[in-house]
Amino acid sequence: MEKLKIGFIGAGFAARFHLRGLVGVRNADVVAVFSRTEKTAKEFTSLSEQLGFGRPKIYTSIDDFLADREINAVWIISPNDTHLSYAKRIAEEVRQSSKTNIIGVAIEKPLARNVKEAKEMINSIERAGLLHGYLENQVFMPSIQRAKEVIWNLAVKYSGRPYLARAAEEHGGPHNDWFWRPTISGGGALIDMSCHSLEASRHLLLDPSKNKNSLRPKYIISFISSLKWLKKEYAEQLKQKYNVNFSKEPAEDYALTLVQYEDEDGNIVLSEARTSWSFIGAGLRLSMEVLGPEYSVFVNSQNQELSAFISRNVKVPPSEAFLEKQNADQGLMPVIPDEAVSYGYQAEDRHMVESFLNKRLPYENWYDGLLVVQLMMHAYKSAEEGKRLEFNESEVENYIPKVSQGLWRPLS
Repeated sequence: MEKLKIGFIGAGFAARFHLRGLVGVRNADVVAVFSRTEKTAKEFTSLSEQLGFGRPKIYTSIDDFLADREINAVWIISPNDTHLSYAKRIAEEVRQSSKTNIIGVAIEKPLARNVKEAKEMINSIERAGLLHGYLENQVFMPSIQRAKEVIWNLAVKYSGRPYLARAAEEHGGPHNDWFWRPTISGGGALIDMSCHSLEASRHLLLDPSKNKNSLRPKYIISFISSLKWLKKEYAEQLKQKYNVNFSKEPAEDYALTLVQYEDEDGNIVLSEARTSWSFIGAGLRLSMEVLGPEYSVFVNSQNQELSAFISRNVKVPPSEAFLEKQNADQGLMPVIPDEAVSYGYQAEDRHMVESFLNKRLPYENWYDGLLVVQLMMHAYKSAEEGKRLEFNESEVENYIPKVSQGLWRPLS
């Protein structure tokens, strides 16, 4: 197989980022898209044509989509509550049909809403003999990849292993209504974005010459709150824009999680993940830093080589022309030249494509997604109980956060 032919499940915001990322992957093509909304699928295919992929076939039936023999791999880019059902349906098709040519499945973060779902997904996909990739774009950001090279090829050699990584993702809130409904999404800012920060931090702290199991989680402590969106005027905004009753079914718009790891030599290694839907600035801000004995490394997505200034004398209509989740259209704005590249979508998609074509499991796979879910469930449990927890897989095996059940209320 010289070229991987990809079918998308989902055609929304994140799917379009992947479509732009795949432009730079020469041994892949996008041949089909399934969406429950035909209008969204048509917008996806129009963008695909503009980007040079041609027009993928549109399916509004998942059965017809999976029966398309041209599809070699599936990218699941759909709401969190659909991940389990789509994974099981793909696995069922592969096991029962002699017509399918699907060899691998890649899925957008988070892998699942809880540990039980995540393990069921892995079991289904592996029983079908399929390869699986976890689409964690921040691990593949060029700045993160280069930072890891600097740390482990230079700084560690002359000083020692890093002992602290901090990662933060902050913006003013998600684009789609389902994110704001925790009984569908599984939670708020923690499950939406801490999955990024936790895995990016772990990646930077991992010794590239050793197995990933060389860094073992020991303790987790977390705090969550709703700082902005439960205020009356902002809850009303959500009701008007998304028809969401956030006051009745709230989720956290701020989360801080600390994970204590231990390496093979018994060293304590710390990871801090800070995420927020209550940040107002130019737009999405990703920041990471790593500290070691005699060095530090910093990444900030808004520290770009390009910026634009729009004076107050003109009125520019709201857009995201400069960067994702843009909050202003005037003044001095950072401009990201190619977000699909800067945020790691192109590199992660290239890695998934090359892994599937070479019949090997990607570096980021569903076992990494499972660990991230386990860490997040410990974080929710820690926040609920107000104490530090020892990492114990069995303790979160059947755990469902109160936020996900619609039962959470922020501390007064």
